[in-house]
Amino acid sequence: MRILTLLLTLTVTSMAEDKAGTWPVKRLQTEVPEYRIEDEAAPIQSILYAGEPVGGGATEVFAFYASPKTIGGFKEGTKVPGIVLIHGGGGTAFSDWVWMWAKRGYAAIAMDLSGRRPPAPQFDENGEKVPDFAHKKELRVRLDKAGLDHTHKEKFDSIGGGIDDDWPYHTVCNVMKAHTILRNMPEVDSEKTAVTGISWGGYSTCLSASIDDRFKAAVPVYGCGFLHEGESVQKPSIDALGDRRQAWVDAYDPGSHLGKCETPTFWVNGTHDQHYVLDSYHKSYSRVPGPKSWRIEPRMRHSHGAGWEPKEIGLFVDSILLGAIPLPKVGQLTVDGGKVKAPVSSETAITKVELHYTEDDGRRTERKWKMIPGKIVDGEAVADGMPESANTFLMTITDERDAMVTSPIGFQ
Repeated sequence: MRILTLLLTLTVTSMAEDKAGTWPVKRLQTEVPEYRIEDEAAPIQSILYAGEPVGGGATEVFAFYASPKTIGGFKEGTKVPGIVLIHGGGGTAFSDWVWMWAKRGYAAIAMDLSGRRPPAPQFDENGEKVPDFAHKKELRVRLDKAGLDHTHKEKFDSIGGGIDDDWPYHTVCNVMKAHTILRNMPEVDSEKTAVTGISWGGYSTCLSASIDDRFKAAVPVYGCGFLHEGESVQKPSIDALGDRRQAWVDAYDPGSHLGKCETPTFWVNGTHDQHYVLDSYHKSYSRVPGPKSWRIEPRMRHSHGAGWEPKEIGLFVDSILLGAIPLPKVGQLTVDGGKVKAPVSSETAITKVELHYTEDDGRRTERKWKMIPGKIVDGEAVADGMPESANTFLMTITDERDAMVTSPIGFQ
C-alpha cells in the first residue's frame, strides 16, 4: 500500500510538472543544479550548469558570474546581496552587466537563455574590464548540450503537447536554477537577492518574480504581460496560434501570473515602446498585489544598454536589499479641470516636476506628447493647464540624485 501511494504521489507530481503554466517550484528552489566553474580565479567566472531536459536529453546553460569576491575588495566573513540578470531577445549573458553590478557590491549572475555562450571577457593592464557589449551574434558559440533557442517557434508555436519544447517554461526553470546557484555562493546573503531583466528578460522577470518567492525585489524593464492585447508586436504571433491561443495566454502570458507577485517591483519603460505598449504595461502593473512603483520615461529607447542604464534601478534594489534611501513615492493622480495633482513623499529633495500628456489618437508609438512644468505644493506634485482633450498622461518627479519616478498613468 505504501509503495502504491508513493507511485501515485510521484505520478501526480509528474503530471503537475508536465502541465504548461506550472513549474516544479519546490525542486527548483531546493535542489542546487550540477554546475562547474571553468576558472575560479577569473574576475568574471564562466559557469555551465544543468538545465531542464529537452527531448529526454540533458542540457547545459552558460552563465557569467562576478561578485566583490571575484573582482577584489571583498572582506572575508561578510555577505553581499545578489542579483539575477535576464537578457532580452537577441541578447546573451552580458559580462558588462555582471561587472557593473559586482562593482556596485553585488554578486551577479547572467545566463544565456538561447543555448549559447558569448566570448570570454577581456581586461586591460589595470584589471578593468574592456567593454564588449557590441559582440556580434556570430561570435556566440552554440553549446554542445544546448537547450532551446529563443525564436518565435520556441516562444509561441510550441504550445500544446509536452512542455519540454516550451521556451517560457525553460526560461523560468533556468532562471530559478541560476538563482539557486547564486543563493548558495558562500559570499552571498541568500535572503537578499533580486532579479531584473530587459525586454523578453523583463517578460521573464514578471514570470519569475511571480513564481519564485525567494526574490526580495524585481525590476522588469520594458517586458510585461497582456501581450495578446493592444498594439504589441507580439500579438500577431499569439493570434496566429488559433485554437491554441488561449492556452498560451493562460500558461505563459505574465498577466496570468502577476496576481501572485508579492515581491516589491519597480517597472521601467517608455511612453512609446512598441514591444511592450503602455496600455499592456499599465494592466500588468495594476495586476501586481505587492508593493510597486515605476519609471516611465518619455520616448525611452529600447535596447539592452538603455535598459540597464537607468540609475533608479540600482537605487531601488539598494533600498529594498540594503535599506538605502528609497526612491520618492508618488500617489494616485487627481484631475480638477486642467489641474493635475499627485501626492509625493520623499526622503530626498524634489528638484523637478513635469506633466506629460498626449491628445493624439492612433498607435501609441506615433503619438506626440507635450510637457507642462509643475512644482511641489504642500506635499503634492501639481501642474496646471492640461487640456480636456488629453487622453493619456503622467507626472514625472525627479529628486536631487537626478533619480526619476513616475505617477500612475492617467487615461481619460
